[in-house]
Amino acid sequence: MQAAADNDLRDKVRAAYSSAAVKPEDKHPFPVGRAFAESLGYPAALLDALPSISAEAFAGVSNVSLFAEIPEGATVLDLGCGAGLDSLIAARRAAPSGKVIGIDFSAPMLDRARQAAKEAAVHNVSFERAAAEHLPLNDASIDVGLVNGIFNLNPARTAIFRELGRVVRPGGVVYAAELVLAGAPPAHQGDADWFA
Repeated sequence: MQAAADNDLRDKVRAAYSSAAVKPEDKHPFPVGRAFAESLGYPAALLDALPSISAEAFAGVSNVSLFAEIPEGATVLDLGCGAGLDSLIAARRAAPSGKVIGIDFSAPMLDRARQAAKEAAVHNVSFERAAAEHLPLNDASIDVGLVNGIFNLNPARTAIFRELGRVVRPGGVVYAAELVLAGAPPAHQGDADWFA
């Protein structure tokens, strides 16, 4: 029964985020877009310098790519990369000698991310579709991990942490942001109800 509930949540989250990628201007069960990104501290000048296609469908919870320490030449994982805003910022910070791997489970979000990288002529970033709990990466291959709000959306949290521990090299670091409820949701509301 729990597996069915987990799959239901995953399907509803994927559908909601894919909808935000296809029609970011529509109403969604979470904030989306450039104005939201600015409210989280992404500078307008920085967003002006990036393809609008990445900011239009932004749906993170923080400006993790700005507060993370990303050394030049680093290999960076952007887990739950969405439309690629954090990936593009990280790619610029890692410089041409570094690289960024964006991973998401929504094909429409990845389409936006790839288009944004093409428009920005950023060549040290790649995007792959995968589940956060099954990363298509080698052991100890990542210097810096960025996670901008996926833990609440995926019931396989233990597996995600295990995968991050596997792919981040010894001495590497993960910067994560997440929303935390200050109180309990209504008793009748299940996890998947947020995305109905």
